[in-house]
Amino acid sequence: MAANRVGRRLGRGSPGRSPGPRRPQPARSPGLQRRQARVTVKYNRRELQRRLDTEQWIDGRLEELYRGREAEMPDEVNIDELLELDTDEERAQKLQGILSSCDNDTEDFVRELLVQLKGLQKQQVLQRPSPEDPLPPQP
Repeated sequence: MAANRVGRRLGRGSPGRSPGPRRPQPARSPGLQRRQARVTVKYNRRELQRRLDTEQWIDGRLEELYRGREAEMPDEVNIDELLELDTDEERAQKLQGILSSCDNDTEDFVRELLVQLKGLQKQQVLQRPSPEDPLPPQP
């Protein structure tokens, strides 16, 4: 029977080739399962889709408001900066400041954007710490 096992082991792979050196298997303690090599980050897909839809809506509306004067269009309307503000009044003031160069009526845009911002969450940005930043204290 032992000869059978050895014969099978040597018979693997393509004919005429030796199986090559065996890799040593790491020792495992009983009860521990092998961990996955990949790390999976879970995203709330619905939240990401709402955010993307809102950003696309903003871009489309800004193009309408600034048609023919694209050079005056703001570089960006930062959703996270708006979400950091406490009230809709503060958000509306911030938006009016961003859109101050627009000659068209922006009230509908601001009102509709405030509605779309309800329920959106501030995006957490994952960044590597820069080499200049001190390390956080270890517990």
